[in-house]
Amino acid sequence: MKALVRYGKEFGGYRMIDVPEPKCGPEDIIVKIKAAAICGADMKHFRVDNGSSEFNSIRGHEFAGDIVEIGKDVQAWQVGQRVVSDNSGHVCGVCPSCESGDFLTCREKVNLGLDNNRWGGGFSKYCLIPGEILRIHKHAIWEIPENVEYEEAAVMDPLSNAYKAVAQQSHLLPGQDCVVFGTGPLGLFSVQMARIMGAVNIVMVGLDEDTKVRFDVARQLGATACINASQEDVVARCWEICGGRDNIGLVIECSGANIALKQAIDMLRSNGEVVRVGMGFKPLGFSINDITAWNISLIGHMAYDSTSWRNALKLLSAGKIKVQPMITHRMGLSEWEKGFEAMANKEAIKVIFHYDFD
Repeated sequence: MKALVRYGKEFGGYRMIDVPEPKCGPEDIIVKIKAAAICGADMKHFRVDNGSSEFNSIRGHEFAGDIVEIGKDVQAWQVGQRVVSDNSGHVCGVCPSCESGDFLTCREKVNLGLDNNRWGGGFSKYCLIPGEILRIHKHAIWEIPENVEYEEAAVMDPLSNAYKAVAQQSHLLPGQDCVVFGTGPLGLFSVQMARIMGAVNIVMVGLDEDTKVRFDVARQLGATACINASQEDVVARCWEICGGRDNIGLVIECSGANIALKQAIDMLRSNGEVVRVGMGFKPLGFSINDITAWNISLIGHMAYDSTSWRNALKLLSAGKIKVQPMITHRMGLSEWEKGFEAMANKEAIKVIFHYDFD
């Protein structure tokens, strides 16, 4: 079968190659991929080629499909079930994170379709769900409700991230306002979660390139205002829209940009919160003393837990969350470069691949 693979340890280019089909062990499950999505984590290796010939992983950690084979010892799952993976492949099972069911913050975690994994991912025909993870984390896969499409289920990862950030980690109350930085899937799902939670003003902050596609979609999904940070004074505009600093108690920062974190801290009222979903890799270059001076909470965010998945999947099934406006491109896996280019140019919000080599 064909698979989109990554080479190299830190950064390395993608190649489409032939790989063996996975073999099912006694506790394993084989999933035939029906839909797989590009994530921002995949983009950081695009257009990179360090010349390495060291195999890293089959990529694609946002995927859904059908169970086509189960090991002889598997009892909880059956061939023919429609499932979505939370992309966990290995955890230690004994650390405080694992003990509390927060498996994606286990320091030994290995993710399917991400770095240095041996099981595979969604950018191929089949993916193996290892029995070792199912022994420890029984909700490493979830059955897809009948009224939810494979494409919608494939993006449960960013949806569940947004659910945890807004509903589980923040203290947003109905009637309050919320500012969201970042117009990607994490930001757009956060907009929807803020709407569901009863926020009044939901302000989306993006850049010049986001005005082409993403601002219109943000408004469809519940943003009451969109600010172009390339052209406008973000802090002043947020105060204007929300009626002053005292009305901004929550910022969901999904961009990872240092300037966005600074603006978030600057605009918040006393006792406000920043949930930092996005990642940046440069030193901040500014003081964060206002966090102390005004009792602001800076909350780190990583992934989700089973509560996030259970409730987000119910919201999706009930039609409370909209995915289709965010799926801007659908294409065969053979066109992977075209899909990555659309993401890089911000012509796409979510690109869904379907295996098309048969």
